[in-house]
Amino acid sequence: QDKFANLDIRIRVKGGGYTAQIYAIRSAIAKSIVAYYAKYVDESAKNELRATLLAYDRNLLVADPRRREPKKYGGRGARARFQKSYR
Repeated sequence: QDKFANLDIRIRVKGGGYTAQIYAIRSAIAKSIVAYYAKYVDESAKNELRATLLAYDRNLLVADPRRREPKKYGGRGARARFQKSYR
């Protein structure tokens, strides 16, 4: 688009898998464009762009806080327990 013609974005990603890296890249691009608009363009244009991005996909600007739960003792996973028998 013409709005983003003067932007030059370079992103380096480490860790995770391919899909996680793609989601990290798209989130970083969206957040950086909103920050650019907040700093160098007017506030109303930033709010309009932010509303457009949130309507398209909320995960672009709001990160998903879910992470893997750590394994505990007494079972094979975080919640699963070893079976016990009373024989």
